[in-house]
Amino acid sequence: MAEASGFLSAHPDAVLVRLEGVQGSAPREAGAWMLVTAGACFGTIGGGRLEFDAIAAARAMLAAGEAARRIEVALGPETGQCCGGRVVVALTRLDVAGRAALLAAEHAAADARPHVLILGAGHVGRALAGLLVQMPVRTLLIDSRADQVAQAPPGVEARLTPLPEAEIRAAPPGAAHVVLTHDHGLDFLLVAEALARDDAAYVGMIGSASKRARLLRFLAERGVAHRGLTCPIGAAGAGDKRPAVIAAFVLAEIMAALGARAAEAACIAADI
Repeated sequence: MAEASGFLSAHPDAVLVRLEGVQGSAPREAGAWMLVTAGACFGTIGGGRLEFDAIAAARAMLAAGEAARRIEVALGPETGQCCGGRVVVALTRLDVAGRAALLAAEHAAADARPHVLILGAGHVGRALAGLLVQMPVRTLLIDSRADQVAQAPPGVEARLTPLPEAEIRAAPPGAAHVVLTHDHGLDFLLVAEALARDDAAYVGMIGSASKRARLLRFLAERGVAHRGLTCPIGAAGAGDKRPAVIAAFVLAEIMAALGARAAEAACIAADI
C-alpha cells in the first residue's frame, strides 16, 4: 500500500486500470489492477498484449482528458494471446476521492494479509524474509539475538524478543510458522507451540531426517499431534543447503499452503 501511495504522490494524474470481469482463462483474476500515467506504470493486469493495449488506452484518455472507458477483450489469436477467456477492463481517471478510495481499499487488503512468522534470523531466515517481503503476506522475522535481527532485509518487520513463543501465541489464525533458530531445543518448543494452536496454515522446521525423528518423539511425549508438520522444510531442493536455495523452496511451500487455506475459506464462504 505504501508503494501505491508513493507512486500516486509522484504521479497524481493517473488512470486506474482494473479487470472488472473475467470469463474463462485470463492472465489475472477479476479485481487485479494497475496505475498508468503518461510516463509510468505501477502494478500489472497480467502483461502481454492485453496490458499493452490497456496502457495505450489509458494514456489516450489522459491526452484527451477523458474520465472513463470500458473495454471488452477476447483473449484469442486476434489479440496475440491464447488464454481463451474474455475480460472486461475498466479504466478510470482518478480524482482526489478516487485516489483516497483506492488507497483505503489497499490498506484494508494489507491488514488482511496472512502472517508469516520466521522464527530465527540466521542465514536461511534472512534469505526467506527477503523473498517473502515481495509476496502478498505480512512477514515477521523474530529472534532473540540483536546482531541477527539488525541484519534483517529492507522492508521486513523484525522483532527482537526473548520470548518468541509469545509471538506464536499472538499470531492470527491461518498464519504460517517457519522454525529455524540456532538452538534445536528451542526449535522443538516453538514447533510444539505452533502445532498446539491447531489453526496454522503451515508449520515447518529446518532439519534432517534424524532431527525430525527426535522432534516427533518430543511431540509425542507432550501429547502434541504432528499433523500438518513440514520437516525438513525445502526438501524439494534435493539436498542443496545454500540458504538462498533452501529459502526459495520453502517460499514455494508456504505460498502453496496459504493458497490452499484461502481456497478452502472461499469454498466455505460460498457453501460449496
